[in-house]
Amino acid sequence: MRFLVTGAGGQLGSDLLRVLAGTGHEVAGLTRAELDVTDPAAVEKVVADLRPDLVLNAAAYTAVDAAEADEDAALRLNGEGPANLAKVCALHGGGVVHVSTDYVFDGTATRPYEPGDPTAPRSAYGRTKLAGERAVRELLPERSWVVRTAWVYGESGGNFVRTMARLEGEKDTLDVVDDQRGSPTWSRDLAAGVVALAEARPRPGIYHCTNSGDTTWYGLARAIFAELGADPERVRPTTTDRFPRPAPRPAYSVLSSAGWVAAGLPALRPWDQALHAAFSEVGDALRP
Repeated sequence: MRFLVTGAGGQLGSDLLRVLAGTGHEVAGLTRAELDVTDPAAVEKVVADLRPDLVLNAAAYTAVDAAEADEDAALRLNGEGPANLAKVCALHGGGVVHVSTDYVFDGTATRPYEPGDPTAPRSAYGRTKLAGERAVRELLPERSWVVRTAWVYGESGGNFVRTMARLEGEKDTLDVVDDQRGSPTWSRDLAAGVVALAEARPRPGIYHCTNSGDTTWYGLARAIFAELGADPERVRPTTTDRFPRPAPRPAYSVLSSAGWVAAGLPALRPWDQALHAAFSEVGDALRP
């Protein structure tokens, strides 16, 4: 197969290239500087030239708080960009695997979200990601897959794991919220899941893919300290209202993998095993 990976310089995009490197597929990875997905003419040229069987879209505006002040910028990248990819693939015969987020939900659930559950984003970021989902599915209904994920961390870019690893060396104690729950997901495992879906091409639609199990940010921070050889007791629980942010965070972000497994796709390993593997394999990149 011939793949085009957009956003190839980012956290997920770079891991998609790493995973695909060992598959024997033909792969083109383009960074945002090399392909601005918000530019319809640029997207048309690249897709027409490369003729990918599938576009794996990892290009995204992920600055959740900044999006509250500039929703238009976030919408261009998260909504219009995926729409451009879907429109061009509709013309040239390719498909799109578009990566989305738990932020499309309101975070008030008490059991894992299924793909068909009602969406109700509470932030600009969530609204723009939902716009991208809808565009891809409406413009390319027979050849598009949306993969929602959550709490992603990896060896590049800013993320919670790298931030906690840095703060461990700067602070005697850390207060971390214990009233937001989700499934920490290593970008390398997520990339492997996206590639598995791309190769299998199950029924088009929306799928959820995270490392299995769940915890709170407090629980994740303690696990990170343990991986660093630091005392987890230095991490103290607190509540979301102690750390006001421009964008509201979902209190509950656990996504159900039932549809993923039912489609014959491999379930991702438990989040704590993935965290340990990440520190074992790319720990130098996670530490400051």
